[in-house]
Amino acid sequence: MRWLFLVVGAAVLAVVAAVVIVLPRSSGQPTVGAAEKSAPTPSSTAPTPQVSAFTDPCGTFDTQEKAPYAVTGYWITPKSDPCTWRKQLQEIHRVGGDTIIRIGYGLQFRTVTDDGEVLTKEHEVDSLYKACEEDGLSCHDAAERDLRKANPKNRIGRMYVYRTDESFGPDLFRCPEMEHAVEVGKRIYYRLITQADGSDDATCDFTDKAQSYDMILMVGSPNDSLGKLLDLGDRFGMRIFPALPLAPRDSKAPTRAEKRHLGTLTTLTRRILQDYGVRFGDRPSLGGVYQPFEVQMSQTLAGNPTLEVYADQHRIVDQELPGKPILISPYLDARKRVAFGQTPQQVAEGFKALAETGVGIIAPQDSRGTGKVGLFWPDERDMEVDERLRPVVGEATYDTAYHGSTRDYYRAMAEARQEMLDAGYQVQLWANVEAFEPSGDEPCAPTGTRGKTDKKRLDQAVAMAGRYVQKIVSYMWSDFMTCGRPSLETEIAKDWQRPVAVDAIRRPNGTQDGVEVRGYKLKGGTVTVRWSGETGETTDQMEVAAVGWLDEHPVEADLPEGMETAWVPFDWSKISAGEWVRIGVRLPSGQETTEPLHVRKLS
Repeated sequence: MRWLFLVVGAAVLAVVAAVVIVLPRSSGQPTVGAAEKSAPTPSSTAPTPQVSAFTDPCGTFDTQEKAPYAVTGYWITPKSDPCTWRKQLQEIHRVGGDTIIRIGYGLQFRTVTDDGEVLTKEHEVDSLYKACEEDGLSCHDAAERDLRKANPKNRIGRMYVYRTDESFGPDLFRCPEMEHAVEVGKRIYYRLITQADGSDDATCDFTDKAQSYDMILMVGSPNDSLGKLLDLGDRFGMRIFPALPLAPRDSKAPTRAEKRHLGTLTTLTRRILQDYGVRFGDRPSLGGVYQPFEVQMSQTLAGNPTLEVYADQHRIVDQELPGKPILISPYLDARKRVAFGQTPQQVAEGFKALAETGVGIIAPQDSRGTGKVGLFWPDERDMEVDERLRPVVGEATYDTAYHGSTRDYYRAMAEARQEMLDAGYQVQLWANVEAFEPSGDEPCAPTGTRGKTDKKRLDQAVAMAGRYVQKIVSYMWSDFMTCGRPSLETEIAKDWQRPVAVDAIRRPNGTQDGVEVRGYKLKGGTVTVRWSGETGETTDQMEVAAVGWLDEHPVEADLPEGMETAWVPFDWSKISAGEWVRIGVRLPSGQETTEPLHVRKLS
């Protein structure tokens, strides 16, 4: 329980200095002081669940929230069993989730045999595409035959494949005489013939000029997973973000997209989104699309070719799915002992570069799960890092290991976002808090060493980032939220009413000095302020003569779902200039914030 007391030097013990009751009140809002503000922008609201419960072949599912938590969106991985989708969405919605971000698949450049059979990267015939045949020919050779019928000098220059569990309609095709679907057993293949530069010839004239074309062979499923997910989104009142095709990676620099394949990726993206626009464009459950190619938030992002992918795909989304944003989730690395570690200011420059591509939502990974960023306050820089971080940064203090804390980075990005809003870019900042640890006794994922975390640590991540973002999401539900005994899902279900404070500032209400607290589950709570006495181990407890107020639905559009604001009177003259205080919230049930806010009185 290190948060209850702070040791200053060797003998000064932090003490409870004030306890004030928070009670709701309909008026008497505080006068706006020097608190940080960001210009509000409209935020999308989740659809309303269609019914309170529904029954289908997978069973009966309720659509009620049972234990709404601060995290309201999760990544999920594709599953072949449709009943798994239903079970996952029910579980996610029970803990307040209203957003699903789906992991997707990548476009891959491949070579072919003399018979036109697609090879794997290990130069073996790929069984997934071997079954695609037309008129006794491989789909590659059948396409090349048809091209040469139009002009004997036409040919297929490059071969690409794309795997998905979706199915598509006729709007996937631009030129039906060359492009069509091929059904083989339980699979359906889609044959696309494209220009290498990413353009689509509206004339579909393959006869006039001999060309080298790209071929994209897609394999999908007759049972469209996206349609089923959107149906579930309508039932549960959730927004779905399907993944865009992942760009091929540069073989020499895998963290970057390969520029020579970007034209083909652009065409594939355009075709898929044309199909989405016709079939799903008016579905409220389609929240937007997810760009799965990750980049590091850094000052040098402007020269990264991956940003060309973001910009190209943004333009296509604007054309085919107007009003639907692209969501990206870059990662942070604050480590001092690696050459590529970035300061908060450098990350802020990276945020601006990303916003300039036109993406609508930037949800940086907090990178605590990978150990690349630490959760600590400014007055904790000299403390030893959490032992769960040692596999990544070794035995070190936070100041030795990191350029800054999670809070430092999200604050810098929030300031950068405000600059971009002022410049006319409409972009939201979300926090992607990683719901895992760098390693664990029992790894949660099928590959790697990442292990289970706990709700206390997740509360801490929310407290660090929640002040500066419009929404909190988490990577990811599948595996990380459901592994271990008890699972993180179970911990949230049991402890969801615990308050989580994300911000506290000095703010007067008229002539009365006080403190404003923002966070989750504040109703009926007690705000506690703790600090160190000048004479050492002293305690000062003050009974509050006047009640405060609670706003359960603040009007600012930039606040995450479920955020509340409370104000209580507090005499700041008791605190010396430069002193750090700890501010928390306790409920009548005894539940209290596990991560108190560290606030410094400047003057």
